[in-house]
Amino acid sequence: MSPELSAVGRRRYVSLTTFRRTGVPVSTAVWIAPNDDALVVLTGGSSGKAKRLRNDPRVELRECDMRGRVRAGAPVVDAHAEVVADAEEVERLLAGHRAKYGWQLTAYRAIERLIQRGAPSQDVVLRITDR
Repeated sequence: MSPELSAVGRRRYVSLTTFRRTGVPVSTAVWIAPNDDALVVLTGGSSGKAKRLRNDPRVELRECDMRGRVRAGAPVVDAHAEVVADAEEVERLLAGHRAKYGWQLTAYRAIERLIQRGAPSQDVVLRITDR
């Protein structure tokens, strides 16, 4: 993993930019954590991020605050992302999230289950690597 990608993975919040089929960028604040030689983002399988990445694997990462505000001059890290949907692999890849976000991740996933009325989670992981 490049030093730039590694550095952005140490941040608490990151603005993840994905691209529509038209090329229009869409940015979202996400939690991000390292796992093996990649960075990992948790999202819903039917989220816009996952849908856009199935068409175009390019992503841009920038440090941001929890509301997604990017500081002027924040460096942009270009990367490549793939959607991982296998439930066992998703849980394995989330080890970094559990270590980094702890109770917040547990609370987030519990609330998500309540909203889905106990239905099995359709979470996927975005596995981000250097281009």
